[in-house]
Amino acid sequence: MSEHEQFADDLALYALGSLTGDERTVLEKHLEECSACRRELDQLRGDMALMALSAGGAKPPARVRQRLLNAVAREPRRPSVPVRRPGWSPVPWLAAAALALLAGWFWRQSDQLSQRVAQLENQSAEQQAQLQQAREVVATLTATDALVVPVAAPNTPPQPQGKAIYVRDKARLIFVASNMPVLPPLKAYELWLIPVQGAPIPAGVFKPDAHGSAIVVHPPLPAGTEAKAFAITVEPEAGSAAPTTPIVMMGAGE
Repeated sequence: MSEHEQFADDLALYALGSLTGDERTVLEKHLEECSACRRELDQLRGDMALMALSAGGAKPPARVRQRLLNAVAREPRRPSVPVRRPGWSPVPWLAAAALALLAGWFWRQSDQLSQRVAQLENQSAEQQAQLQQAREVVATLTATDALVVPVAAPNTPPQPQGKAIYVRDKARLIFVASNMPVLPPLKAYELWLIPVQGAPIPAGVFKPDAHGSAIVVHPPLPAGTEAKAFAITVEPEAGSAAPTTPIVMMGAGE
């Protein structure tokens, strides 16, 4: 056995800062005289630092892990060195330290993977909801039983106008407007479904964009309500349960 092999496990413990007493003193004296062991100590320290840092990275360096496992596997026999304290062995302690580092890395990787899976699931759910809404819009626009009602304001250039597309059996309504006048502060337009019988039913609150355009898609409506007409009033931003101002636009169904 070479002199360097006698100090193999002490070098690993010394790199971890866990070698004490006479053994530490003997090793430090040897390091002063042995450049090969000093290089080995520097490499062990660097490997342990890289192993610790690799817990936050994508992959632990294979070279570092192999060097540490090799250091753990060494079991030099040193007849000329005094017997260590009974009941304590450095090799299991070093193995536990290496396993703790690897366990930390796997735990971080598992946590990051779980977060990524959850993110992809959320994105998939949002895309499915958008796709379903798009399908419903197309179904409303192309329904053969849809009631198409032009909605306009008389004698107001440029004339505000809109179109309501209503499928009664499925309670689906799409309303598109253009050339809508600018609203007063804290006010909004509210669309009303005027049934054949009964009071006006709220059918969505909207504000036009800078070009006077607006759209209402599938507001909540009672199923099966037959529409006699659609109308628009100016209401508070939150909307009203019943019209509170005169009708500014109206269109009757055929």
